Amino acid sequence: MRVLSLALVTALLLSVSPAAQTLGETDFPNSGAPEAQEPFLRGLLLLHSFEYADARDAFQEAQRLDPDFAMAYWGEALTHNHPIWMEQDREAARRALRRLAPTADERLIKAETDRERDYLRTLEVLYGEGTKEDRDDRYAEAMADLAARYPGDLDAAAFYALSILGTAHEGRDFTTYMRAAAVAEEVFDRNPRHPGAAHYLIHSYDDPVHAPLGVRPARAYAEIAPDASHALHMPSHIWVALGRWDEAATMNRRAFEAAGAASTRRGEALNGHGWHALYWRHYAELQRGHFLEAGQLLEMAAERMASDPSERAARHYHSMLTHHLIETEDWEVAGDLDRALEEHDAQLSLSTRARLASAEVFRALREGAPAEIARIAEGLQDRFGRNEEPRVLVTLRQIEGLHALAQGDEAEAIRRLTDAANQEAALPLEFGPPFPAKPSHELLADVLTGLGRSAEALPYYEVALQRTPRRAAALLGFLRAAEAAGDDRATGLRAELQEVWRGADPEARALLRSAGG
Repeated sequence: MRVLSLALVTALLLSVSPAAQTLGETDFPNSGAPEAQEPFLRGLLLLHSFEYADARDAFQEAQRLDPDFAMAYWGEALTHNHPIWMEQDREAARRALRRLAPTADERLIKAETDRERDYLRTLEVLYGEGTKEDRDDRYAEAMADLAARYPGDLDAAAFYALSILGTAHEGRDFTTYMRAAAVAEEVFDRNPRHPGAAHYLIHSYDDPVHAPLGVRPARAYAEIAPDASHALHMPSHIWVALGRWDEAATMNRRAFEAAGAASTRRGEALNGHGWHALYWRHYAELQRGHFLEAGQLLEMAAERMASDPSERAARHYHSMLTHHLIETEDWEVAGDLDRALEEHDAQLSLSTRARLASAEVFRALREGAPAEIARIAEGLQDRFGRNEEPRVLVTLRQIEGLHALAQGDEAEAIRRLTDAANQEAALPLEFGPPFPAKPSHELLADVLTGLGRSAEALPYYEVALQRTPRRAAALLGFLRAAEAAGDDRATGLRAELQEVWRGADPEARALLRSAGG
């Protein structure tokens, strides 16, 4: 039996692989051959950072060096489960396991220790029979048993925390997320360089209510695993939730560069981590009032989508375009919106199409074209009216409200927009750039202010900023309403917006001056 000691595993990792310093650190005793340790442990660290493709390559390298290394097949199979994203390729995972042995019983024989057999059994639950939701729930129970059986195994505990997050099928559930955090906190305390502990804590805390708890792991994670693009991006989940736009922009710039390097190395188009980082950086630059830089990023995204017209590229680019138009009101680039709708409409997802529709409506409202808004609203009713995606339905309520406003029916507009705000408030808190792209409380407050009802708008701006802290448009709207209402909060709001926009472009600073700053 070839079970490597904890000390030997650690020594092999530190002496053979620079990944120990660039992907994090963990100890995982196993029965693999000594020559397979470095790729296996590299794969494990990458797996904790959701670098699934590179992790799969590493586990397969370990298999080539030791074809009977059961845990290398376990690792490869686990790269096909993405709990946070609620994605799973069960058949690909089963194929990986069948390469170890055709049946579950035969695979258990290949494992050389009780602990390895227990790890393999959890995958028979995760990739077994039943619906995905049922298997996710039973897998979390199996991981709880595994972590309890081996209390010194920090990876078992970390994967248990991740499995808990994977049971939040209806969206963010504070009880579920705090259960996961409680497990991950213990791992982080025992090994502050464990990538999974820091990573899963950030996911547990990345909403405006809990984000202050995520500052410590956010600061640590990029230092723990600077070679993982996703690890560079993840701190921005906390920085966006806190409205710390400088840090959010910086981390996503670094994450984009790392993802681009990884994609180039693999000879592939920009991967999902790269697109994700580009989108989040663009949004952070908009919040900082760096409209010119945001425009350059949008142009870069358009060029990349032209060379890689995938659904992933289109989704991210069109989300960026929507935010750009709504945040900057730079309708000179609205031709990009028209081209997007002409060339890509049929292939766009419901949520992406709804985002673009909101940009269409804001343009039509600015141009005083109620008939155009009616056309958009009717088209969305036909396409989305029975859709069950809640944020699409909220967007539709917003558009109906703006249509009523364009027709001069103020009471109906406020009723519809209030409905949108109430519906959005009932949904689980989200992380990252908002959807709808114009948050409903902010939109309702803007409309009330525009109707000369600034005092009524103030409470809605308060709620908007609780849900999206230090969001520039909400701060600007709140400042304008406070000035109009003679509210003494205007001074503090102006100071906060000046801080957010301290390095802003002239266009953004002109908006601040127009509000009396």
